[in-house]
Amino acid sequence: MRKMRIIFFGTSEFALPALEALAASRHSIVAVVTAGDKKRGRGLILSFSPIKIFSQQKNLHLLQPQRLDSPAFLTRLKKELCDLFIVCAYGKILTKQLLSMPKIYAINLHGSLLPKYRGAAPVNWAIINGEKESGVTIIKMNELMDQGEIMLQKKLKINDTDTAISLSEKLAQIGKQTLLEALDLIADKKATFTKQDEGQVSFAPKLKKQDGLINWRAAAQEIDQRIRGLVPWPGAFTYLDKKILKIWQGLALDNQKTQLSPGEILEVNSQKGILVATGQGQLLITELQLAGKNKMPATEFIRGHKLETGKILGE
Repeated sequence: MRKMRIIFFGTSEFALPALEALAASRHSIVAVVTAGDKKRGRGLILSFSPIKIFSQQKNLHLLQPQRLDSPAFLTRLKKELCDLFIVCAYGKILTKQLLSMPKIYAINLHGSLLPKYRGAAPVNWAIINGEKESGVTIIKMNELMDQGEIMLQKKLKINDTDTAISLSEKLAQIGKQTLLEALDLIADKKATFTKQDEGQVSFAPKLKKQDGLINWRAAAQEIDQRIRGLVPWPGAFTYLDKKILKIWQGLALDNQKTQLSPGEILEVNSQKGILVATGQGQLLITELQLAGKNKMPATEFIRGHKLETGKILGE
């Protein structure tokens, strides 16, 4: 089998298993491209992407261009004479000029069953929308977002308790195996491609902070899906006495319609949590975080805060 020279583009935690598998393979990583460093947290501490940290540990050649059309960056890539670009959760769309550089082509490992959930947050929106399955797709890239021809797909069941974190971790593990399979096919010139069905397209736009606002008129099951789909960011939230209250974990109970006001606290149980009415059914809040405080079990929160039944959560 042919040994290929590869340039890897990735930034988030989702891309890390793929890069690790690639580094352990027979192929040669001639460069790794990742996003620039960012300042995070209240102290604005400079943080590195997981891809940068791993690349430094393995002494891989690292590039962090501010602009993908930078002449210096483009010249640097041309010098590598690489066979293949591999893109996974990089965060930027590669230009047609970039995609024309590899001797073979560029492939993308995407965390959904394309053409479903094209975009930046496929794992989150699959959970939010109550999908029963997800998966990974490898496509031959073009200059349009997630619209290239499909090479390989692997499916995975979404469990009722999956969060964006747990599902992303499982998909990343499946993704690395699928990527290695794809590389074997490419090296042996056995790769085949299928056009995406444009009639089945759906989108997964980048998450915004306001996506986390809980609509208590929705069904309890829908609210639970939003809570699980929005960890760790932006997190699902409501308001308690005009303060932001993040809900980190809950449990949807029965789907019978209730005559009570959506968002109304029905029960404060020191052993179970806080029961809240929704548009259909009830939600038992089991883990939460009041603005400026630490995340904690609802049972612990109850001991330190006076909550009365009948109080309405929300704006």
